Amino acid sequence: MSKKLYVGNLPYSANDQSLMDAFSECGSVQTAKVIMDRDSGRSKGFAFVEMATDAEAESAINRFNGVDWDGRAMNVSVAKPQAPRNNGSRGGYNSRNSY
Repeated sequence: MSKKLYVGNLPYSANDQSLMDAFSECGSVQTAKVIMDRDSGRSKGFAFVEMATDAEAESAINRFNGVDWDGRAMNVSVAKPQAPRNNGSRGGYNSRNSY
């Protein structure tokens, strides 16, 4: 069973491939995705990495949590499920308001 990891405090130079290369040191990486800002196209400084097994995920946490990558100490932990969004609202126009 695969385990998804949260990787925070990444340098902005990190990308999907560099993350996959680094984490493959601990086992089989299923996916590695750096989260990008939709407007600027720049990294938001965090990512999700999915390892093939729980043991490999634990190994990656032990290996990379607190490790310096380009001057930034990474935070690596088991990813928590995404909280439900409030009616999908992102601000902006609200149909209940008249403009």
